[in-house]
Amino acid sequence: MEHSVTGAIRNLGGQAVYLWAAEGPGIARESDALDLIGETYGQDVAWVGIPLERLSPDFFHLRTGVAGAFLQKLTNYHLRVAFVGDLTRRIEASDALAAFVTESNRGDHVWFVEDEAALAARLAKRR
Repeated sequence: MEHSVTGAIRNLGGQAVYLWAAEGPGIARESDALDLIGETYGQDVAWVGIPLERLSPDFFHLRTGVAGAFLQKLTNYHLRVAFVGDLTRRIEASDALAAFVTESNRGDHVWFVEDEAALAARLAKRR
């Protein structure tokens, strides 16, 4: 079953970011990454912003492999991703997720940020 991710390109922190719409099907499988890659292909964006609302519950249970497969596919296509939203409750409930978020935020390819303003500020620091 195919579905469109639909989003818009916005300038955040001086960089072009493809912001995925908050409404729509959740990320539930690796092929959802291909939909996103297709939406961004040829649009000269290096970052994709994904609202937490779009993530399926399995994404947050790392043992399912949904997050790993999705992120690996984006990395293979040289896309960086920022998940946008408040993860406080989920992090408090899962040590594994808390460690994953902390480690991701130390890197330069996958970030978890509170909101678009936090993403813009972090991107501005990279320039």
